[in-house]
Amino acid sequence: MEDQPTKKGKLFLIPNRLGELPPLEVLPLSIRKKINDIDHYIVENEKVARHFIKKIVPSKSQPNLEFQLLNKFTSELEIPNFLDPCEQGIDMGLLSDAGCPGVADPGAQIVSLAHQKDIKVVPLVGPSSLLLAMMASGMNGQNFTFHGYLPIEKSERKQFIKKIEKQSKDFEQAQIFIETPYRNNKLLQALINILQASTRIHVSVDLTLSTEFVKTQTAEAWKKTSIDLHKRPAIFIIQA
Repeated sequence: MEDQPTKKGKLFLIPNRLGELPPLEVLPLSIRKKINDIDHYIVENEKVARHFIKKIVPSKSQPNLEFQLLNKFTSELEIPNFLDPCEQGIDMGLLSDAGCPGVADPGAQIVSLAHQKDIKVVPLVGPSSLLLAMMASGMNGQNFTFHGYLPIEKSERKQFIKKIEKQSKDFEQAQIFIETPYRNNKLLQALINILQASTRIHVSVDLTLSTEFVKTQTAEAWKKTSIDLHKRPAIFIIQA
């Protein structure tokens, strides 16, 4: 009798907190159950992942955990083997440093690989800073574009901001983007200076935290608003 093929494990996409709040204040109990069950993880930073897992399930044995690192230092040659445990019937967790795996996150590469290998992908519920900001913005949640980081060079950035402002007006489309936290203040000032006075700017900072700041107003109104965004995780949205 021929051996039956091994049933493949699943890849669970596990969201992380956006800050240091107690995990179960912002995450559902389903996250704790899966963390309790899974010992194999793909993560950006092992130390951050171990800290999160310990917060969720303090009793879980840390020495039994296995981690594969997916970040800017990961070789492309390593990635095809990351899901070998799933091929052997073992469930794995893809864990982001903050927010949801695969959204503004290197995890998308692993999810794509899972689909190629016919491994079931299971996304779990958790906070996404992009969607929380979109919800809170009052802008068009049925038509929006996420651009990631804007160009750094001043003239190129100015041109890009004008381009997406026009796109926003022509298509009634919200434009979402982020910035390296230490450059947040400069970006907000650039938006105020470059955009039309009536174009709305939304800023969400420290989402889900006690220091949360959420505000939408015109570029003109922002000139009269004082807020320090330095080194605070922020989401920016504009709509003409």
